[in-house]
Amino acid sequence: MSVAEAGATIRPRRRGAWARLFASELGLVFGRRRNQIGLAVLAGLVVMLGVALKASSLRHPGERGGDLMSAVAGNGVYLGFAGLTIEIALFLPLAVSVLAGDAIAGEANLGTLRYLLAAPVGRLRLLGVKAASLAVGAVTGAALVAVTGVLVGTALFGAGPLVTLSGSRISVADGLVRLLLATLYVAAGLAALGMIGLFISTLTEQPIAATVATAMASTVLWILDAVPQLDWLHPWLLVDRWPAFVDLLRDPVFPDRILSGLWVDAAYAAVFFCAAWLRFRSKDITS
Repeated sequence: MSVAEAGATIRPRRRGAWARLFASELGLVFGRRRNQIGLAVLAGLVVMLGVALKASSLRHPGERGGDLMSAVAGNGVYLGFAGLTIEIALFLPLAVSVLAGDAIAGEANLGTLRYLLAAPVGRLRLLGVKAASLAVGAVTGAALVAVTGVLVGTALFGAGPLVTLSGSRISVADGLVRLLLATLYVAAGLAALGMIGLFISTLTEQPIAATVATAMASTVLWILDAVPQLDWLHPWLLVDRWPAFVDLLRDPVFPDRILSGLWVDAAYAAVFFCAAWLRFRSKDITS
């Protein structure tokens, strides 16, 4: 067999190994009972929000405000946006923190990290798979909130053309496309937070400690973003532009804050993934 033929044979095998490892990792992530419970909580909060808004609209019929929550009473599709707004500051970051805490620290704590690397699975490959699984988890959490919001909102309030924040009307299809973009935008920010958690997870063998530290990092970022005296720092904070997805409800759409938010997400993700790799490449795996 020639060198070229050998290389052509090895490359598909490597791709297959990546795919098998990634599929195995996703099976672990979504197979854990606590992660399933976490997803149920994310969906349950949206259901509770929809029921609360329905009860409020029945108690005060015809009373509408100009905010996103009040808009839900007129169109159930808005509950998808409202669910993301409610959960973006605490519950979605907490869910990602749990996944990130398990990524490396959880494997080290269980004693399976050494066996994974002895498979053999290169450290960079393993770290890349862990990062990819965190990104999938971020998309899944955000999508679950949005889809639950649309389904519950439509069941409780019905669906129809949406009135944008600019006062114009758009079709239901257009509104759903904008909700999809909002979901992906939120997921991008959560995935960047996941890279912070991945780095923290390489620093300890206690998954609970990594989870708490990642959740605290998210909370501190939100606190700093709420301090007016630190307005010079706000553009550099990961969470500063997370709520910018509501600009998708304007007509025309305001893309500036969304695009700059994506750049910040990408910068955080790249920096902390590299930091995780620098730590993980020399991490002593003894358990």
